[in-house]
Order: sequence, then structure tokens, then C-alpha cells
Amino acid sequence: MNDIIDMSEMNALMEILENMEDEQLAAQLLKKLNDKTKDHGQLIINRDPNMSHAEWKVLSDEAKAQVDLVVNEIKSYKL
Repeated sequence: MNDIIDMSEMNALMEILENMEDEQLAAQLLKKLNDKTKDHGQLIINRDPNMSHAEWKVLSDEAKAQVDLVVNEIKSYKL
């Protein structure tokens, strides 16, 4: 998977969520995706100067893995 979710992938994820019968689950998954991409984006954009590159890389990789988990969870609902 790429480092950043591109618009075509985001559109595909949104289509899956919009087509889910369980609207509450779709909303929960969307919130989860928003939260995880926000966490990852904040690490990428706001690198703490007091943090070593190695520490930053570990946190960034962990945040990206969390995004990937949510993306794969949403994709598992594709009809």
C-alpha cells in the first residue's frame, strides 16, 4: 500500500461506506479512518524537534500501520 491514501482510493473507500446497509457501522468506520489518518498526518507534518529520527520513524510507521488496518477493514465490506 502507498504511504498516503490517494483520492481514487479515498473515493473507493467512501463508496464502500456509502453502500453499507449498517449506517451506524459505516459512520464508526469513517470516524476511525478519520482519526487514524489525522494521527498519521500530524506525525508527518509536525515532526517534534526533540524526537530522534528513529523514534519519529517508529511512531510514523505504527500510525501508518493503523491506517492500513482501517483501510483493509473497510475494504472487507466491499460487495
